[in-house]
Order: sequence, then C-alpha cells, then structure tokens
Amino acid sequence: SDLHYRSLLKKEGLEDITRLLNDLHPDALLIGGDLHEGCEYVPDVIAALGAVKTPLGTYAVLGNNDYEACYDDILKEMERQGIHLLEHKADTLRRNGEHIVIAGVRNPFDIGQNGQSPTLSLAPEDFVVLLTHTPDYAEDVPITNTDLVLAGHTHGGQVSLFKRWTPARFSKYGNRFLTGLKKNSRGIPVIISNGIGTSRKDVRLFTPSEVVLIVLHKE
Repeated sequence: SDLHYRSLLKKEGLEDITRLLNDLHPDALLIGGDLHEGCEYVPDVIAALGAVKTPLGTYAVLGNNDYEACYDDILKEMERQGIHLLEHKADTLRRNGEHIVIAGVRNPFDIGQNGQSPTLSLAPEDFVVLLTHTPDYAEDVPITNTDLVLAGHTHGGQVSLFKRWTPARFSKYGNRFLTGLKKNSRGIPVIISNGIGTSRKDVRLFTPSEVVLIVLHKE
C-alpha cells in the first residue's frame, strides 16, 4: 500500500519492491492504493506492480491521491498490466476446489456515495477479505460478512513512538488504527500496513516501510 511514487520511494526502490514481492512467491498480490505523487509516474509504478508474478492474480483498490488525480491514467495502465481494480466489486480466488472472496471499496472517503459495503451481498459462509484504502471504513459502515480487512493510508504515522502515538492524523479515530493488527468495534480483524512511500514530508522514524505477507490457515 501507499507507494506514493516518487516520494521517499525512488526508481531503485521500486525495482527492489518488484524483486522482493517476486521472491516471496505470493499466491496473490493485494494493493491498497495511493500509488503515485504525479501523473507522469503512473505508468512506471503500475508496470512494476504488474511485473509481480502471482498464480491467482493481482487485485487493487485506490487511495485518495489516486482519485484526486490521474484516475483515467490508472485505469488504462491497470488494464494494460492485467491488474484487477475492485471498486465496490468482488472477485473469487480458487485453488484445489476451495475459494476465498476478495472485495474492494470504491473511494472509502465518500461515504455518501459508497457507504454500503460491497460485502453485504456476499455469502456469510464464504471467507471474505475486504480491501479498503483507509481503515476508518471498517468502523464507519457495517461490513457484514467480512472476515478480514486490509488497509493502509496511515503510513504508521510516518513518525511514531512505540507504534502507539504519532503527531500525524491520518485517521479520524486518532491512533486507534495506526498500524498492525487491530479490531473494529464488532471484533473484525483489521490489518493496517505502514505502506512503502511517504506524503507531506519524506521522513520515517520508527515506522519502517513494509509489505505485509499474510498466510491464511484453515481452521
């Protein structure tokens, strides 16, 4: 999530991200949005993500930066790279006769337009992963049928103390959804990634850039 290319993340770092993700051999790549810091960077950052080889595909939601600028460019480049954009849509990952469902939120900051979660129409018996750029969405609206939420946007605060406090305010819930594994008020787990790039100021302190590898185990 949150590559913000090119902020703190430069060309060499972007190449490292592609290499790192390929070395992890993930079944699927899930992207949390805020890809760029300028329309001229959109083709390069999406090409780098498209170069990650995943047997079950690459899926994405967009962040506030992506909706504010270059939206049409992003759609074109994602289609070119075969990346599935989930804007209030769901897709199914299948392997060995089993499946999980990946749902994605369209612009989670516009609750008036997008305040009905895409998970509401899904089956309760399915295992559902909800992608949303901001973790606030998991608290703002009912996300019925969701088993796991994946989010970014906070950058871990970029500067934090003990992963508990930051002077930055990326969430209206303060530091409640700052980083790592949290739960919303209904007990649904929410994993918030620090992301990779930076915004406002190109600095990180005690909030290292990260990609998150999630391994699901059958109960």
